[in-house]
Amino acid sequence: MRARDLAVEYETVGVDTDAMAAARLMAERRLPALLVVDEEGAPKAILPASQMIKVLVPSYVVDDPALAAVVDERHADRLCQALQGRTVRDCLSKKVPVPPLAEPDATALEVAALMAQVRSPLVAVVQRDRSGSRLLGVITASHLLERLLAAS
Repeated sequence: MRARDLAVEYETVGVDTDAMAAARLMAERRLPALLVVDEEGAPKAILPASQMIKVLVPSYVVDDPALAAVVDERHADRLCQALQGRTVRDCLSKKVPVPPLAEPDATALEVAALMAQVRSPLVAVVQRDRSGSRLLGVITASHLLERLLAAS
């Protein structure tokens, strides 16, 4: 199996996409992460669902999780209001790593090793040529695992 054969179409968002819209997309499609692309459509970052959740949680609760027990349900139900007026750029971690990229000819093992090395829930498959790079699709960890299990 080669990366080009494993890659599937995947939802992407831009850095200036509304954060609430991005969160809804994640939730509705049950995505582990979103691939953030630049203006030309090239992979720029990965926004994991866990990072989006972190944006929702007040910093004092992140610093001291025991404080979560004192927040009443009425306030907890309004956590998503933290996304209003924000963009995807605002939700990215300060140390945004470059998204893991695989060449179309990479083997399943190469993709798995890359995923494991950077602990990413997805890898972008990119075709590079003289005119630039083109996103062919994405391989998610769950899809790769499914394909590897089917082959055994």
